[in-house]
Parts: sequence; structure tokens; C-alpha cells
Amino acid sequence: MKVLLVNGSPHASGSTYTALREMEKVFEKADIETEIIHVGNKDIRGCVACGQCRKKGKCAFDDMVNEAAPKFEASDGLVVGSPVYYASANATLSAFLDRLFYSTPFDKTMKVGASVVSARRGGLSATFDELNKYFTICGMPVASGQYWNSIHGNNAEEAAQDEEGLQIMRTLAKNMTFLMKSIALGKEKFGLPEREPGKKTNFIR
Repeated sequence: MKVLLVNGSPHASGSTYTALREMEKVFEKADIETEIIHVGNKDIRGCVACGQCRKKGKCAFDDMVNEAAPKFEASDGLVVGSPVYYASANATLSAFLDRLFYSTPFDKTMKVGASVVSARRGGLSATFDELNKYFTICGMPVASGQYWNSIHGNNAEEAAQDEEGLQIMRTLAKNMTFLMKSIALGKEKFGLPEREPGKKTNFIR
């Protein structure tokens, strides 16, 4: 099994990485293949609604989004980590996720998603809610831990002192592992849920 972890912080080894790395240790013990990709310091522009991805099967802007897409497709789970900026996710990460989820044509149903947020103090739950919406719009079960998936610290050294936050990450990784393995067994025995043809209803008639 594979899990792709996305570090949305500009700092490669900061508080967000500390949280993701704590999860990665649990995955490694469970013989789950992992990869952490760092996107928070990259030059990633937002979606311009050009529609080219519907024709090409990938984003028209050939950057890290297209590099990450096959890794996402090959993964059983996706963990998205972000620092909190003004009670929301890093704008670079948001642009990355908008384009990654919108431009990729593969079925994401039953890939397990988890979001992780870090902050010096506040705005964690708002950012947590924001990130989870990427999963729920495309049929991805959301893994939970023992609390909202957050860690406190203004830097890696402070985050490493948040014992409860680190425990939350370990619990989240254990629960995510169980969920991925359970879904794999369910797929083998029952297959994926049957999908109805998509319907789109505009509010303006």
C-alpha cells in the first residue's frame, strides 16, 4: 500500500513536516510505502478555468501538479498538511490542490484522505475544515484521529514539544492504516459502490 503526504508549508522541515513525519513513522512500521512531497515553497499558480484538462487529461500548466498526479493516482491514501495563515491554508497549497483535484480524471473513490494542520496558536479548525472538503467532493473517506488533526508550534522545535499533537498524528496514522486495509479487503470482496451517472443542476433557470 502507498500513502502520499503533501507538505504545504514553505518550510521544508518546520512544524507541518514534524506532524507528517510522525505519521510517516507509523506507516513505515505497518509496511506502507510513503513519500513526502514538498509543495509549499514552489511557484504554483491557481486554476484559470481554461478547461484544457478535460481535453488533455492533465493540467495545462505543466508544473508540480502534473508531477504529483500519477503519484496520487497510485496511492491508497493522501495526507495533506498545511500551516495556518489567516485562519486558512497556505495559498500555494490551495492552488496546488484546486488544480490537482480538478485536473485529474482518475476515480478517487475510496482513496483515504486526511488533513493535518499546524499553527502557533489559532485558526486550526477552520483550515482543517477547508482541507477536508477536497476529499469529500470526490468520494474519499476521511480518516480521523482522537481529536482534530492539529499540532501547535511556531517551528519544528516547538511542535516536537506538543506531546498531545504528536499523539494525535500517530493515532491518525494508525486509524488511516486500518481504514485503507479494510477498504482494500472490501474492494476485493464487494467491489466499489456502483456510481450513478452524474447530474448537474444549476440554481439559475
